Amino acid sequence: MKERNLLDQQVQAIRSLQNQLSDAIGLIEMGEEEGDAEIVSEAEKSLLTLRKDAEKLQITSLLSGEVDNNDAFLEVHAGSGGTEAQDWAQMLLRMYTRWAEQHGYRVSLMTRSDGEEAGVKSATIQIQGEKAYGWLKCENGVHRLVRISPYDSNARRHTSFSSVSVSPVLDDSIDIDIDEKDIKMDTYRSSGAGGQHVNTTDSAIRLTHIPTGIVVACQAERSQHKNRATAYSMLRARMYEIEMQKRADAVNAAHGEKSDIGWGHQIRSYVLQPYQMVKDLRTGAENTDAFKVLDGDIDRFLEACLAHGLGPDKDGEHNGASAAQA
Repeated sequence: MKERNLLDQQVQAIRSLQNQLSDAIGLIEMGEEEGDAEIVSEAEKSLLTLRKDAEKLQITSLLSGEVDNNDAFLEVHAGSGGTEAQDWAQMLLRMYTRWAEQHGYRVSLMTRSDGEEAGVKSATIQIQGEKAYGWLKCENGVHRLVRISPYDSNARRHTSFSSVSVSPVLDDSIDIDIDEKDIKMDTYRSSGAGGQHVNTTDSAIRLTHIPTGIVVACQAERSQHKNRATAYSMLRARMYEIEMQKRADAVNAAHGEKSDIGWGHQIRSYVLQPYQMVKDLRTGAENTDAFKVLDGDIDRFLEACLAHGLGPDKDGEHNGASAAQA
């Protein structure tokens, strides 16, 4: 039923464009027959708007992968560099949270490891909404920040790195077998800034998949049972990603956790000083309003990645371009 509703929406969107196009052409013909330049001008403006809508629909049509319609787990990991890198990781976490909220998605914090002074060492959020994974799947990789550090008393310019990893939330239609014997489970007390979200029992769960070394954790719920179920869902998502990577060895370097979090591996550069510029190194897409980007305005980069065929396709394989090759 969900797939049927989605197809109905896509068909309705195309029919709407066709009707609008027919109406605009009709107005232009009528305006030319009556010699009414104002009608022709208004119809031409509507055609320009219609063109933009058609381009957006074309981009959306690229989200046809096996799991593109699914929710997404998004992980952020600070690179080396201590407080500066951890602050950058928190800025990225906020950027994706703001983007999700602006698009009507629901964001849930799964786990978070705070830095000693500021920022986060790592954090995982779940983004729930239509095509969340499809839109974010190209964000896997290392993100580079250049700015004058607020933590440097000499006001020197610093370069920081953090990695982003995106995995689809899997439903029952995709079978990922996990042998309980391969799992090491640890419980611990949830950490946080204080208040009602801090548990007084060891309800947080950390799962380690011994054969692959994958580690996932969840502390979102007060119930250990619920955290365990969510952690297993996160583990299945990560294992699915690994299976896709096996089919595309040539682009493994595009995934942040599979490459060094440093020079030569970044997919996007965010420069705040001495000038403002955010540039995707794979597609060439850029924006000179860096602070607007950091406030969640990343659609330009997501659309460019889809248009360039980056990220996993419907068969779980990748296009030939990669961050390392770009």
